[in-house]
Amino acid sequence: MSMHESGEMYLEAILVLSKRSGFVRSVDVGEYLGYSKPSVSRAMGILRKGDYIRMDRDGALTLTDSGREIAEKIYERHTLLSSLLIRLGVSEQTATADACKLEHDISDESFQAIKRYAAGLDAPK
Repeated sequence: MSMHESGEMYLEAILVLSKRSGFVRSVDVGEYLGYSKPSVSRAMGILRKGDYIRMDRDGALTLTDSGREIAEKIYERHTLLSSLLIRLGVSEQTATADACKLEHDISDESFQAIKRYAAGLDAPK
């Protein structure tokens, strides 16, 4: 399954916002990402059509199973990569920005290797 980076960013935003408050609307996603209402509206339509999200009558967004799977994958990459960069001495702001770029382009193989490496750093000696 292939998805554009922007779609992944929207799904990740919905996941993060739902963890914070439980109720997510398109306007919340737009504010979180800094995107215009027309851009968010178009993206929500594409994500609904692709069966990645659902929107109820009140405008609440929820991730479908496939949408949640992608969002959690991207969120895991983001959190691990940013924390590893911070541990390497990169400022939090730069680490977060760089992780956001890397999370969409890194291969599964490379990410799994980084994940194993990071787990080794945390293992008791």
